Amino acid sequence: MEHPIFSLATKPDRRVFRYEHNGNKLEIVPSVKGLATIHDKDILIYCISQLIGKMNQGERPSRTLHLTARDLLVWTNRQTDGDGYDRLRSAFERLSGTRITTNIKADGEEITEGFGLINEWRIVRQTRSGQMSEIKVTLSDWLFKMVEGAAS
Repeated sequence: MEHPIFSLATKPDRRVFRYEHNGNKLEIVPSVKGLATIHDKDILIYCISQLIGKMNQGERPSRTLHLTARDLLVWTNRQTDGDGYDRLRSAFERLSGTRITTNIKADGEEITEGFGLINEWRIVRQTRSGQMSEIKVTLSDWLFKMVEGAAS
């Protein structure tokens, strides 16, 4: 993708970006929490590496990943304390809240589509310890298809 999706800002970036070239349009709209950041991109890279790992083992991957928070935090070189877990939740909110709208022209049709970088996320937390025991992330169909296409 030629156009930046991730913010480099340290404070919430709420700017809307619009690009157009030869009738193709791309719009990136942040949530009230701001655009997904370059640091949030590490989480997507981790998720993609999990998909590719499954493909390399001959498995058919799913758009929905079941992860452990600690593994994700360690892999992305983040703190594994309470603050690290809070930041992880914020990252999921930005990744699902950053919306992309684009149009694709093919075979005499134009399809306009909108999606987030991830469709949904869920954190399961132990009530006694407060520790995250499981994370479920469902990638957008667009991102999943890009990974599948690159791997084949």
